[in-house]
Amino acid sequence: MFSFERIAIKDAWYIFIPDFLLEKETYAMYDYFHQHLAWESSEITVFGKTYSTPRLEAFYALENQSYSYSGKKLKVHKFDAELLKLKQRIEAEILHEESFNSVLANLYRNGLDSNGWHADNEKELGKNPLIASLSLGETRRFDLKHNLTKEKLSFDLKAGSLLIMGGSMQHFWKHQIAKSKKVGNARINLTFRKIIPNTLNRL
Repeated sequence: MFSFERIAIKDAWYIFIPDFLLEKETYAMYDYFHQHLAWESSEITVFGKTYSTPRLEAFYALENQSYSYSGKKLKVHKFDAELLKLKQRIEAEILHEESFNSVLANLYRNGLDSNGWHADNEKELGKNPLIASLSLGETRRFDLKHNLTKEKLSFDLKAGSLLIMGGSMQHFWKHQIAKSKKVGNARINLTFRKIIPNTLNRL
């Protein structure tokens, strides 16, 4: 079992476990997910302008739950056995009373791939979404910023680390993976989420 602490911050809380996975596990999982997930490039429209998303994505759900952000609805794939084992492991070892039914995977091919300031506050995630973010591959810096106070926190998300964001985090904080010329290798990020069924008809 892991020794971990739920850290309270303004309007939210988080759990950070730098070594959730053993080092040898991270190599095998990175290779598997890099080869087997249905990575795709897509476009996003912001303030009327359309851009290529600066990373590859793949969305998986247990029961064909749908997910969209910034007006883009993601193609849904069924969980495979490896994703399911990871989901159940996080639930059993860390969360106990919470569960996930979907995962959004991101592939950052190098330091030029990024994810700008945003919050995971889409309606289908419910009022106070719980997000569990597992990292594989290259270490990337993850930044948090409070919307009102502008307080900032940063984490180095190395291979095998797990960051869980809870409480009102997605209402009061934004987060990003900034571009970095110092990063040359790829990173895979698996963000486990729970789609709330009664919100699907509002999409």
